[in-house]
Amino acid sequence: MNIAILGSAGQIGAYLKEYLTEKGHEVTGVDIVDGLHHDLRATPNTFVEGIIKKADFVFFLAFDVGGSHYLKKYQHTFQFINNNTRMMANTFALLKRYNKRFVFASSQMSNMSYSPYGVMKRVGELHTTALKGLTVKFWNVYGIENDMEKAHVITDFIRKGFEEGEFEMMTDGTEERQFLYAEDCCEALETVMENFTDFKPEDPLHITSFNSTSIKDVAHIIQGCFNRIGRYDVNIKPGLAKDSVQLDKRNEADNYILNWWIPKTGIDVGINKVFDAMKKNYEEV
Repeated sequence: MNIAILGSAGQIGAYLKEYLTEKGHEVTGVDIVDGLHHDLRATPNTFVEGIIKKADFVFFLAFDVGGSHYLKKYQHTFQFINNNTRMMANTFALLKRYNKRFVFASSQMSNMSYSPYGVMKRVGELHTTALKGLTVKFWNVYGIENDMEKAHVITDFIRKGFEEGEFEMMTDGTEERQFLYAEDCCEALETVMENFTDFKPEDPLHITSFNSTSIKDVAHIIQGCFNRIGRYDVNIKPGLAKDSVQLDKRNEADNYILNWWIPKTGIDVGINKVFDAMKKNYEEV
């Protein structure tokens, strides 16, 4: 199958491109890190249009987004809102023009009206339903990240451990998240693609581990990774604030997807895999 991945250098996109290529698919990636001709904000863009036109299936993963630090700093800015608005307008127009089967990557934050990021993801969901695509709502997917300015909590803590000798939390760490390892996420996305007609466009599919872990426990798992390599000097520094980014109590994961796919990787195993991969980068320095 000819598959286009929009956002192929992002955290999920990079894993997905490698995963689907290994499965024998012809995969074409689009990501602005590969040049301005990949810019989904630009119109007209004959390069991107050609890739979407040729594709049998499209994964629309591209978005200007990062972890909590990045969202706190940028999501209320004109540039952040404008980047994502233009990206969605252009891409959905092309998906409509060529009547493509596609998956749009939304977020568990899409019901949070106080978050510009969440609101824009909700707009994307509405476009997707109108075009009879499928929406997947990601819950804290983690794995290797190339852009550490946009790093999410697990990779951010590991980086800080190596570079600073401690990881300082934004909060007191008592809040819980449902973390999903990126390789499990790829399996879920492949399942959605292969069973596309079994799902309803109006029903978003929640892609998560369906198990909650506190940020404090994540920090202790990562500290244990450092202890494993003889680094007993890496400290955890909890913050004082309570979580304010994902506090919405209306947010409940729908486990409908479990009829087709079950996550395999426990949080301890997944974090250790990410840690070992990142450790190699620091050993090479």
